[in-house]
Amino acid sequence: MFVAAWLLLPRPGTIEDNVRWLIEENHRDWRHHHWTTVTGALSWTPPSSCLSPTALRSGRTSVDSARYRHFICMKTHCQQSSQAAEIVGDTNRNQQQQEPPQAFELREIERLTTEVKIKLQSIDDGALSVSAYDTAWVAMVKDIRGTGVPQFPSAIQWILNNQHSDGSWGDADYFSVPDRLCCTLASVVALKTWNLCPEKCDKGMSFVRQNLHKLKYEDPEHMLAAFEVRFPALTEMAQNLGLKIPEGDPVLQELYVEREQKLKRIPMEMLHSKPTTLLFSLEALTGLDWDKILKLQHSNGSFLCSASSTAFVLMQTKNEKCLEYLMNLVKRYNGGVPHSSPVDIFERLWVVDRLERLGIARYFRSEIRACLDYVYRHWTSNGISWARDTVELEIDSTSMAFRILRLHGFKVNADAYKHFERGGEFFCFVGQLSQGVTEMLSLYRASQVMFPGETILEEARKFSYKFLKQKHSSGQIADRWFITKDLAGEVKNYLEIPFYAMLPRIETRYYIDQYGGDDDVWIAKVIYRMYNVSNNLYLELSKLDYNHCQKLHQLEWIDIQRWYNDCNLREFGLSEEKLLQYYFVAMSNLFEPEKAPERLAWARTMALMEAISIHFCNEANTPIQRSIFLHSFQTSIDHDTIRRSKPANTKNSLVKSILKTLSIISSEVERAHSKEVHQSLKRIWEAWLLKWQNQEDKQSIPKGEAELLVHTINLSSSLPASQDHLFCPLFLYLIDLINKICYNLHGEQDLKAGKKDREEMRIDDLVEEEMLELLQHVVQTSNGLESKVKQVFIAVAKSFYYTTYIEADTIKVHIGKVLFDSAL
Repeated sequence: MFVAAWLLLPRPGTIEDNVRWLIEENHRDWRHHHWTTVTGALSWTPPSSCLSPTALRSGRTSVDSARYRHFICMKTHCQQSSQAAEIVGDTNRNQQQQEPPQAFELREIERLTTEVKIKLQSIDDGALSVSAYDTAWVAMVKDIRGTGVPQFPSAIQWILNNQHSDGSWGDADYFSVPDRLCCTLASVVALKTWNLCPEKCDKGMSFVRQNLHKLKYEDPEHMLAAFEVRFPALTEMAQNLGLKIPEGDPVLQELYVEREQKLKRIPMEMLHSKPTTLLFSLEALTGLDWDKILKLQHSNGSFLCSASSTAFVLMQTKNEKCLEYLMNLVKRYNGGVPHSSPVDIFERLWVVDRLERLGIARYFRSEIRACLDYVYRHWTSNGISWARDTVELEIDSTSMAFRILRLHGFKVNADAYKHFERGGEFFCFVGQLSQGVTEMLSLYRASQVMFPGETILEEARKFSYKFLKQKHSSGQIADRWFITKDLAGEVKNYLEIPFYAMLPRIETRYYIDQYGGDDDVWIAKVIYRMYNVSNNLYLELSKLDYNHCQKLHQLEWIDIQRWYNDCNLREFGLSEEKLLQYYFVAMSNLFEPEKAPERLAWARTMALMEAISIHFCNEANTPIQRSIFLHSFQTSIDHDTIRRSKPANTKNSLVKSILKTLSIISSEVERAHSKEVHQSLKRIWEAWLLKWQNQEDKQSIPKGEAELLVHTINLSSSLPASQDHLFCPLFLYLIDLINKICYNLHGEQDLKAGKKDREEMRIDDLVEEEMLELLQHVVQTSNGLESKVKQVFIAVAKSFYYTTYIEADTIKVHIGKVLFDSAL
């Protein structure tokens, strides 16, 4: 598998030839590149002088500057024009051939980003597809003033305009037998109520009779909400209007039996006394006390935000608030109505989740913040619902809100989950008797961002993990709320890779393949669409952005290999495979183009630490040799001398490699962020080597490698050169904590290698407790330390966690897919 992935890597010679051709044929001028950020992506301004073609032919340029410009140059111009042409089609081919493909990609990213921003800024009560079933109920309402005419003639017109060629109504692109039967029978009943279009009614009834038997082949998990109660009620209405229903059909007879059984279980006293999910389907119930029911009305005039249920109450009570709710809905949707409105909380949460998992959230920070501020205003001590001011809370929205809000620094209390727990089990709604896959997946993901002492989340994690594991093992991943491209793949990924090992780019690459876009459908009383949650616009932007970043990552990997060879790190025992793993982990955490300096510094630092560990774990290396190594580093030439000449005043070639690398890192940082960090880099390396010199076990890797990595990443970032955070008590505490985490993770690696006895250590428990504590300090707001600094700690900790607990073969698969497999 690793070899196969390796073969996908572009060869340096080929790319150099391409770069040389571009320079010689197009007379480009590349010496100084000026990079700016446009909606989060890199754009470039052509400079005034260029690298020497001779230098490129030789493959040798100045290590500290020209090589960096070299791979940036290749990133911008070495892609085939056909790749970009596939994105926009033949209409843009001529224009595309006149500009570098990467420049074209950046324009497309900006265009798509603008379109998504417009969509996000227009989010209000939710953008759902029109439900023929609910529109039919609205169409049945007679004028509440008693004139005998339709109250909503535009709803009738919608029904007339939206019959399919086979005679049915329902979702046009996804054929669900329950959906088509329910929508069709309701639409026919509506038309028959007003004695309209008998030919449409006949065609619709013909469809019902021909397809009724297919219900027995439907997956029970994909059955519509309360179908076994609502559809029999519709058949009785149809019969009362003189429509012919095949009463003797065994499928229909079975539905009648199921309805009677369910109605007997409904506690009518509870139905009339407090809001429950039964309010969502009042049109299917009889024997209701309307005075009591009206006391349970939502503040917006609806009954649990259901259009059909509210229409039925309006028929019975002529309630003005019901009328106002439906009038607003009919006006907004041009005659038709969705099955539920608003879905403002649900939509905002799922939009943020999709943007984050698709790897494009960085383009929409302000829009995401607006969504989360809105959600947080409606968070309660018992969780949250899918719509504002709805007292019927549910665990799916609660879990999505809890996880996202917590990770974005909002204060949310885990005690909310006590509302959904009963007898050691967790349910979507209070009073339910079963669980669905997607709400348990939301619960499982939320439970993994627990803080120390949150026992309710520990219980939720164990329960949801067991539920999902059983469902996945038995192949029963069909969900009662959602039909998507690869739900089984989503469940598998989250079961196999826990939160602390789920690196951002791994999650994104897999989710791009799993996200269904326009093809995703949702299940409630009907099959419906959520246009702001599931659409191809997000998917197109995600793929384009991913491939754009991946090309840069592949070119960086080529540059890392050159650095590896120039530093002769193979001589010190560092394999190219291990080098690839280090770059992959850095890239999977810090993938954004503008974070190239941090990413490259991370990978090089990890590689050098590994080389030192391998070299000095050799028993032939004496304490005297280690002292000479440290002394050689301490007396190394200063930064200015290094810039003017090669660091040839030391006899230790490994020290030469370290000094050379620090020079490369500092030059890249100065070019990207206009700050000087070389002396700071030397100081943190000296401090790290001193720890190694003073530790008792001279045969192991020096302690504090996580600390060195954190400092290096921060120095390489856009943070001010003053490094004020170094004096913050929280920063010092986090440094100590992450050093402990990495020390214990090394202990876990020793256990796996058989170097230590597991009975002597409780590594898993220690790491778990420390990771919970680290997460708590990172996500909670703090006046003393900015979020950007704290996020580095969680990224570094997750990278060590990933390499410790994920099997080597799985890591190779991830490398092949994330770094070399384009998103198609």
